[in-house]
Amino acid sequence: MKKEETSTCAGCLGPSTPQPLFLSNVAQLLTLTGPGLGIVEDAGVRIRDSLVAEVGTGLEPGPGERVIDCRGCVVLPGFVDPHTHPVFGGWRHEEFEQRLAGRSYREIAEAGGGILNTVRTTRAASEDELVASGRARLAEMLDWGTTTLEAKSGYGLDTETELRMLRAIHRLAGETPQAVIPTFLGAHSVPPETSRDAYVELVVDEMLPRVAEAGLARFCDVFCENFVFPARESRRILEAAKALGLWPRIHADEIESSGGAEVAAEVGALAASHLLRPSDTGLEAMARAGVAAELLPGTCFFLRETAKPPVARMRELGITIALGTDLNPGSSTLAGQPLTIVLACLLYGLTIVEAIRGVTVNAARGLSIAAGTIEPGRRADIIITDLPDYRHLAYRVGHNPCRVIICGGTVVKEERCA
Repeated sequence: MKKEETSTCAGCLGPSTPQPLFLSNVAQLLTLTGPGLGIVEDAGVRIRDSLVAEVGTGLEPGPGERVIDCRGCVVLPGFVDPHTHPVFGGWRHEEFEQRLAGRSYREIAEAGGGILNTVRTTRAASEDELVASGRARLAEMLDWGTTTLEAKSGYGLDTETELRMLRAIHRLAGETPQAVIPTFLGAHSVPPETSRDAYVELVVDEMLPRVAEAGLARFCDVFCENFVFPARESRRILEAAKALGLWPRIHADEIESSGGAEVAAEVGALAASHLLRPSDTGLEAMARAGVAAELLPGTCFFLRETAKPPVARMRELGITIALGTDLNPGSSTLAGQPLTIVLACLLYGLTIVEAIRGVTVNAARGLSIAAGTIEPGRRADIIITDLPDYRHLAYRVGHNPCRVIICGGTVVKEERCA
C-alpha cells in the first residue's frame, strides 16, 4: 500500500494532484447546508472523482488518499460569482479619474464614454486577444477563491462582436478549472450607429437566434434603465430570449426606478441585479415570483454611490440575497469575493452569515446551479483558509484568506499560511 502523503495547512503542500483527497481536523467547516452556515467543528471531508464523497466528524483517511491537515483553519465552499464582465478590450482608468473630479457615471456615458468606450476597444480586439486578457482576469478571480462564475458579453453591441465575445468565454471555460456560465448581454447599451428601436429589432431578430442556434449562452441579460432599455423594451428582449431557451436575468433599477424589478418578476427571471432603487411593488412581485436579488456592493463602493438597496425590505419579503463582484472595466474592477463580503456588511448592512451565504449557496441559487455547498455528491470546490474563525471573512479587510483552493476535486492553489 502506498504511504499516505500528509500535508499541513501551516506549511507548503507540494504539487497539485488529482488523487483522492482527505481534509482532516477542520476547525470550522462551513457546509452552507441548511438555513445558516452549517458549521461542523473538528470535521473531515473526503473527495473522490472530483466530488465530495463524505462529510462529518470521526472520519479517517482511506488508502491512497492525500491528507491535508486543516487544523486551526476555516474551510468553506468555493465562491460563486453570479455577475461578472471579465471579457473586454481595455480598461477605463481615465474615466475613473473623471469621476474623482466630479463627473457622474451617467454624464460620462451620455458623452460617449462608459460602456461605449469599452465597445470601441472590444470591437477592435481579436478573439485570441479577448481570450488572453480574459484568462488573466479569471486567474485573478481564482486566486481569490472564485471557483464558479457567470460571464457576460455586452461590449460588442453588434452581432459579430457579441458572438466573438461568447466564443472567447467558451474557450476560457474549456481551459480554466473554474465552472464558467455564459450570459448574452447584447442589450447592454445602444450603439452610436443606430437608434434604440432599430437595435432592439437587431437583438430580437438576429442576435438572439444566432446565439441560441450556436448554443453560446445559458442566460440572456438586459440593462433595464429608462435612458438605456426601458421596461417595455427589456420585457420584449427577455421574452424573446426565453422563447429561444435562454433564461432571463436583468440589470434592474440601478440608476433610477425603471420598473426593472417588475419586469424580472413578469418574465420569470432567475435574478435581478443592482436594485438600488426598486419600487416596493417590484420587490413584492420579485418575492412572489422567487426572483433572487443580486447585490453588487463593489460597484457602489467604486462609484461612490450613496444609494443602497432596501435590504431590510428584502429580508422582510424573504427574497434570496446573492452577492457578486460585477467585475468590469468601468464601474467595478473588483475581482475577489472576500472583499464583496466586507463591503456587503459595511455598506449594505448584511450580517456576516448573510454575506457568506450571498457569495456561495445563494449566488448558486440565482444561477440555478448545484454549487456553493459542501455535501456528498456536490462538485468538490473548496477553499482552505488561513482564518481561525468564519467572522474573519468580514473582519479582515483586503486580506486574501485562500491558502488552498480545490476546484473540481483538484488542488489548483497552494500557499504557505502567514
